[in-house]
Amino acid sequence: MDANRDALPGARVTLAGKSGAPIRMLESGSNGEFAFTGLPADTYQLAVAAPGMISFVSSAICLHGDETRLVSVRLSVFGGSSSVTVSGDKEQLAEEQVQIAVRQRIGGILPNFYSSYDWNAPPMQAKQKFKLSFRSMIDPVSLFITAGTAGVQQYRGTFPAFGGGIEGYAKRYGVGLADHVTGILLSKGVYPSIFHQDPRYFYRGTGSIRSRIFYAISAAVMSRGDDGRWKPSYSHLFGTFSAAGISNLYYPASDRGASLVLFNGLTGIGESAFKNLLREFVFKRITSHVPDR
Repeated sequence: MDANRDALPGARVTLAGKSGAPIRMLESGSNGEFAFTGLPADTYQLAVAAPGMISFVSSAICLHGDETRLVSVRLSVFGGSSSVTVSGDKEQLAEEQVQIAVRQRIGGILPNFYSSYDWNAPPMQAKQKFKLSFRSMIDPVSLFITAGTAGVQQYRGTFPAFGGGIEGYAKRYGVGLADHVTGILLSKGVYPSIFHQDPRYFYRGTGSIRSRIFYAISAAVMSRGDDGRWKPSYSHLFGTFSAAGISNLYYPASDRGASLVLFNGLTGIGESAFKNLLREFVFKRITSHVPDR
């Protein structure tokens, strides 16, 4: 960007192949953004030029299948120190970020959709937040885990008012499924859209162990806004406690009340903090399809 934080429209953007021969050319849009889509896996190079600016040429970009690369380009002005920024189309890149997210699985099995390994990932719009939340709700592995949890509760006799047998298991699975759906829908879709906050955990990966631990735990109560600023995670807090409040409608009468809401709400925050620690220190190395940034 220049001193007035203006982007550069009409910049000539050239995409070259491994041989250096141009493959595609386009101009940046009115907001200074551009996007090349449908590219096969290969090695590419990006060049950006504009009148009065020093041309930009990227290093080799190795693109793997179905991978998205975000490229921020700064063009310096001839004879001065000002610069402008040209970047990929944010909406399209954010949509592709969702496609990357749904491929991330721990050990190739367990979903790790809400971990972003691109610190500069563009914010998701409301439709993308809901899209990812719906994809998480219907994920077969998550539903299988919910079914397994209900089986463990049945074996231990959790919520004895539900009874035993098939009917008792069905009730336990039902409340587990309701918790799963309301928790994700409210804290990952509805409230993030209302408060304009990003529901993802942004992997840090740098700094001291202590600072990364503090960051991971604080991310349970702090969120990055769609404007890039960090603020209290109203979306997660309201979502967690709203889902806990709704659970009063279907849990056994003997287990309902303010204590259930408080327990489920605080448990949700604690689980989020613990999961963030795993995301920061463990999950990346065992998650499939992590972008190479």
